[in-house]
Amino acid sequence: MIAREVCRRVLQKAVSTGADYAEIFAENTVNHTIGMIADKVDSIRDATIAGAAVRVYKGLRSVMATTVDTSEAGLIRCAEKAAEALGQGKAEIEVVLRERLYGDIHPIRIVPMTAGNAAKVDILKEAYFAAREYSDAIKQVEGTFLDVDHNILIANTEGIYAQDRQIRTRLIMTAIAEKNGETQTGACRPGRRMGLEMFETVSPKETGIHAARQAVTMAGAGYCPAGVMPVAIDNGFGGVIFHEACGHSLEATSVAYGRSQFSGKLGQMIANPKVTAIDDGTIPNAWGSINFDDEGTPSRRNVLIENGVLKTYMIDKFNGRRMGMAPTGNARRESYAFTTTSRMTNTYIAPGDDKNEDIIGSIEYGLYAKEMGGGSVNPVTGEFNFAVNEGYLIRNGKVCEPVRGASLVGKGSEVIKNIDMVGSELDMGQGMCGSSSGSIPTNVGQAMVRVSSITVGGR
Repeated sequence: MIAREVCRRVLQKAVSTGADYAEIFAENTVNHTIGMIADKVDSIRDATIAGAAVRVYKGLRSVMATTVDTSEAGLIRCAEKAAEALGQGKAEIEVVLRERLYGDIHPIRIVPMTAGNAAKVDILKEAYFAAREYSDAIKQVEGTFLDVDHNILIANTEGIYAQDRQIRTRLIMTAIAEKNGETQTGACRPGRRMGLEMFETVSPKETGIHAARQAVTMAGAGYCPAGVMPVAIDNGFGGVIFHEACGHSLEATSVAYGRSQFSGKLGQMIANPKVTAIDDGTIPNAWGSINFDDEGTPSRRNVLIENGVLKTYMIDKFNGRRMGMAPTGNARRESYAFTTTSRMTNTYIAPGDDKNEDIIGSIEYGLYAKEMGGGSVNPVTGEFNFAVNEGYLIRNGKVCEPVRGASLVGKGSEVIKNIDMVGSELDMGQGMCGSSSGSIPTNVGQAMVRVSSITVGGR
């Protein structure tokens, strides 16, 4: 993408006013989407993002400049702007770059960009019409096929010169069902760091059916009663509770400034002993996996909480300076236009040894949150509010009628203490996580868990 010697000269210019660290992040990304609605393909779009960022540090000061001109002259001008903004001084670093090959544990057999649109449209149609034909109650279906070819280069004054190609594929189906004049929406959004071979294990037909079934079920449901009760949260995307309510509070973005509910608590018991939570960017072909992060630190498996004890945080280089801790391979950014900071990859609660039937059977009266939706959280306090996309009442240890309009309200530091049963069937769900460094692909996951007591919003 950019020759090593060019990168060396640009970095040398970046440290010319006394910076003690400098980096180049360059990218060329193509996003390809095919949309389908009203029984026909209605859009095919390509979007290209190309440019570079030069960032410099001096102590706890940081400056970043960006450019779409990735010629040597353009990059030198970008580096000069960053160096000038940092202040006046003399270069104290002699830049030497050595190419680094991290290896790739995410093999791609069918590259989407070269597979052709016909194959993608066939996959999209299979999912679309499976949802459309599921029930007469289905009134509208919308589908999107997305593939991303994300090429990056990272060079820095620590000597790293490395490149990576990240290919991801995703199928998004939403369905709207109507019963008795009221409508509800169902959705299914599988994604992988894979090519079209993803659909050898992910069924387009089942993706469409999942979205339609959820819409039809919720359209016929009554409203959820409100109150404090035990809740069983299913596996897969149920892990969004930990991701949002606790995960963001374990990122150095918040911790380094004391703006986290978990600041200063390393080595302390912060969760039920049943809870072990992990962020692992090394899972082969997983949606949130990376070979190395956006600062060139190798990805790794980080045990955040072990048997209830806080073991580490997720740390990027700059915030690591403030904390006096080494980076953990969690520095991520949406694109060159965003400043890197600490972010999650594939974050999940590790499976336990409880059985799903025992978790449900232990609840005399409560809620079964089969699938979670979106929500909001304050990482400082950990207070959250999440919608339940598909929920059912539990009575006398049995899953009963579906209920809609449910939400889970609480505080992250409390909910992880109240997780007192953890199932054995781990699954992951895919999402796009937004934070100060933009929107990035992340996996969330868990086995089924029981929260002994939580506030359920409803009617």
